[in-house]
Amino acid sequence: MSTAAATAPPPTAIATSEPPRARRPWIAASIVWLLVLAGVAAAGWYGRRAYRNLTAPAEVTIPTVTVQRGDLTLSVTAKGELRGGNSESLIAPMTGGTDMHLTYLLKTGEEVKAGEKIAEFDTTEQEYKLKEAQADLAEAEQHIIQAKAQRDADQEEDRYALRKAKTDVEVAEQDVRQNPILPAINAKQNDLALEAARDHLAQLEQNLKNRKATNDAAIAMQEAGKGKAESQATTARQNIEAMTLHAKRAGYVSIKPNTNQDMMYTGMVLPPFQVGDSVRPGMAVAEIPDLKDWELSAKMGELDRGHLAQGDKVDITVIAIPDHLFHGQVKEVGGITGSFWDRGFECKITVDDPTPELRGGMSTQIVITTDQLHNVLWLPAQALFESDGKTFVYAKSGSTFVPKDVKLVRRNETRVVITGVNAGQVVALSNPTDTVKKKEAPANAVKALGR
Repeated sequence: MSTAAATAPPPTAIATSEPPRARRPWIAASIVWLLVLAGVAAAGWYGRRAYRNLTAPAEVTIPTVTVQRGDLTLSVTAKGELRGGNSESLIAPMTGGTDMHLTYLLKTGEEVKAGEKIAEFDTTEQEYKLKEAQADLAEAEQHIIQAKAQRDADQEEDRYALRKAKTDVEVAEQDVRQNPILPAINAKQNDLALEAARDHLAQLEQNLKNRKATNDAAIAMQEAGKGKAESQATTARQNIEAMTLHAKRAGYVSIKPNTNQDMMYTGMVLPPFQVGDSVRPGMAVAEIPDLKDWELSAKMGELDRGHLAQGDKVDITVIAIPDHLFHGQVKEVGGITGSFWDRGFECKITVDDPTPELRGGMSTQIVITTDQLHNVLWLPAQALFESDGKTFVYAKSGSTFVPKDVKLVRRNETRVVITGVNAGQVVALSNPTDTVKKKEAPANAVKALGR
């Protein structure tokens, strides 16, 4: 028995002999939990930090500028369109009120010489009228020949009848001379015969006058018909000739918009005339601007109306010729037009130094010098504020900005000339109160959500 007890393993030896693999799942689970807790803690720390950043008072930076003193050139900028001055308009001929159709038309920008064909209309209708008038003319001429022949025949017949009536009167007068030796009854018959012969002669002479007047009227009527036919033929020839439009001077072609399509293109840019379009008589189809006399038209805003005057100097940049600076001056300042939300006026500007490269319709950028001021105080336009009829700036005082009333002397779209403030004064470019409110709005929104 002692041997069996000695050989049996002790209990502790049996426990320590278990393999290490049985303890590994507990270790892995512990590591995972530690990682999860670390992630939650980090997320909470970053979230708290973000919340503090959002709810912390925002640091507001107000853009500023310094009041300047010095010489200032005020100008107005705008976009314009180039066109030739003293343009020669080519008008569709007045051909009786019917529409015509274009069969030939040059394109905008093509150079032409004096007398060169610019446009041509379909002449089919006028050619038909010409042939019809020529036929009427030939018929009227034949009627005149017939009327004159009838007149000549009637005149010959009337001359014979007149001679016979006069002879009858002479014979009756000779018979009357024998009355003293004739019986009373025969004498009475001779007297009656003489009276009848004279009455017949008088009636015949009156009839001859009436027939002559009738024949003359018939001939005059045919002559009038001939004159009408000649006039119609002449008109048709003139219309056919007028339906080809020629340039009266050298220049370039500028095709006009087709306003016949205004109902189809409401609110759109009207297309120019082209071959096949119908044209009403009297409509302008094209124009030939003078190559030596250029001007441009610019649509400008209502606020610039009071700053411009005739003769103001203008610098002109043609978009298609960017390397060449042209010069001109204000020629005409139009009246205010347009709807209340888009009011403006047309400004016409001459081009004092044109070149052969210019073409009608080219876009331009213009800078109009409206005034040159010396030793003045000025600021960017956005630094001046207006309220209740007063003009003021936000002047910097320490760490804040306070409103300061100033007087506006001149302004344009980018600069204002003022008095009532010192040179070097720092002023705000935006309303400080509005800027602070805009900066604080996100933080206030986050606080409201937090509640």
